[in-house]
Amino acid sequence: MARTATIERNTKETKIRLTLNLDGTGKSDIHTGIGFFDHMLDGFARHGFFDLSVQADGDLEVDTHHTIEDTGIVLGTAIREAVGDKKGITRYGSKILPMDEALLLCAIDLCGRPYLVCDLKLDREKVGDLETEMVREFFYAVSYAAQMNLHIRQLDGSNNHHIIEGAFKAFAKALDQAVSYDERITGVLSTKGSL
Repeated sequence: MARTATIERNTKETKIRLTLNLDGTGKSDIHTGIGFFDHMLDGFARHGFFDLSVQADGDLEVDTHHTIEDTGIVLGTAIREAVGDKKGITRYGSKILPMDEALLLCAIDLCGRPYLVCDLKLDREKVGDLETEMVREFFYAVSYAAQMNLHIRQLDGSNNHHIIEGAFKAFAKALDQAVSYDERITGVLSTKGSL
């Protein structure tokens, strides 16, 4: 059975519809109105082997904040719903990923306890049409809506484009690992018996 979720979120600031298939092939159809953000979400889908469709209509005449944050909320909710009862999944995932001169680490625990550590040294206001401060806001929204423990750390790098892209790709690879099945696991991987 494919692990999929379709989530809609409609507020006065944004209207978002997102479909996620955790067991996909990396296909994406993404339209947020923020070009660099679309590029990052496409990389997330492709490198995590997730099928991802995002249609977002936000108040970009104000700025990108609401669109990016709400997309994070919707993506996190879709991850939580698609992963289901977590029986048989690895639960943990991690990746150290190089992107030219940048080196990013991402570690995930699908424990049901949200927490974010995001240590990225971004020194430009924007990359393309994406405000760099929104990268942390996106991952914060994802981690809390998905109820995951998420650590993203920059180990090296100076180019803001490479750092951000490396973070999204490392997140994809770590999540792909965390949601993968391990035949040795019966029930959920927890001494408490629940996640």
